[in-house]
Amino acid sequence: MTERPAHTDRASTARPWLMLAAGVLAQAAGTVFVNGPAFLLPLLHTERGVPLAQAGLLASAPTLGMVLTLVAWGALADRVGERWVIAGGLALTALAAVGAAFSSGYLGLGGFLLLGGMAAASTNAASGRVVVGWFPRERRGLAMGIRQMCQPLGVAVAAVAIPPLAASGGIGAAMTLPAVLTGALAVVCAVVIINPPRPTRPSVATVTDNPYRRTGALWRIHTVSMLLVVPQFTISIFGLVWLTGDLGWSATVAGLLIGASQFIGAVGRIGVGVLSDRVGSRMRPLRWVSWAAIAVMVALAFGELVPAWLCAGILIVAAMVTVADNGLAYTAVAEIAGPFWSGRALGLQNTGQFIAASVVGPAVGGLIALVGYSFAFAAVALAPAVAIPLLPRADEHAPTELRSPVSR
Repeated sequence: MTERPAHTDRASTARPWLMLAAGVLAQAAGTVFVNGPAFLLPLLHTERGVPLAQAGLLASAPTLGMVLTLVAWGALADRVGERWVIAGGLALTALAAVGAAFSSGYLGLGGFLLLGGMAAASTNAASGRVVVGWFPRERRGLAMGIRQMCQPLGVAVAAVAIPPLAASGGIGAAMTLPAVLTGALAVVCAVVIINPPRPTRPSVATVTDNPYRRTGALWRIHTVSMLLVVPQFTISIFGLVWLTGDLGWSATVAGLLIGASQFIGAVGRIGVGVLSDRVGSRMRPLRWVSWAAIAVMVALAFGELVPAWLCAGILIVAAMVTVADNGLAYTAVAEIAGPFWSGRALGLQNTGQFIAASVVGPAVGGLIALVGYSFAFAAVALAPAVAIPLLPRADEHAPTELRSPVSR
């Protein structure tokens, strides 16, 4: 489609925020699909006797699907724009959710979860480009922090809704929720989202080269993000079953706590994004978050020794801290890559994260089976400890001519 002049859409300040809202809801709906199976673990493991490592592998199937297609969706967004990538991917996710709801046997369920994850990756790869394209740099930390609310909000919805749906109607009833949400948001995004303006290729022909050849910062940020995903997904996958199976909480109360912690984490992402705008750096707050992640995972290791109310407070803080890094790293990657490579760079960013996340289910599940939750949580604290020295010392940005015209 023909892009509007940048100055025209900058004058209409409401439209970027409307598109941001649509993008947040879209990816939150996809997150309900991707993270929903983690909240089937009490049904699968406690009631049906599926071994925890195998149940964790099933819960990781959507994440594995995302790994397979994130870069491809990003490359497609670089070529055709964000609007139809997001809307089309959500429509395919809805179809996969319907298939999962009516599947018979765990093999079929795992297959549809894998396919749905492959489709849901579209929102991860493309919605961040909408933020970078429509918001100037001095507001991107705030905008990307809001955009990054989608993951904890999606997990919160899944935590609150999936356990009672599964308890009352089984897996089929639980998968109806992401089917409805992704289907509805596919229509919304097709109507609301407009592809952001970009400079024409002939005018920047000399600066559209591969940014990975220009700087090593992108690879370092990708690696750091993979490591910081480990505590995040440990909590999102095993937090509920830890509370119910090890500490004796009811599934409903534990789900409400996980949901509340994810909502607080979503707000925390906005705060960290605003902080990065204020200090003029993405790397410094990212380093602070990494140190905090070590502290909260060590605190969780002692969760069985403290009163229930204190354990709940630690889990809420841990859920908030371990999701705070995503927006910072995501924004930094997009700014370094520039408008002609941001789709692929963000696809690689998410691919690395979801490779790590897909390993967390079976690996940490097996570790818990061997040494218990306390020692497993303490071991997970090693991941952010390794990440800290890998962080770039200073922020990098694309050359001026690589930036979106909206950011000039």
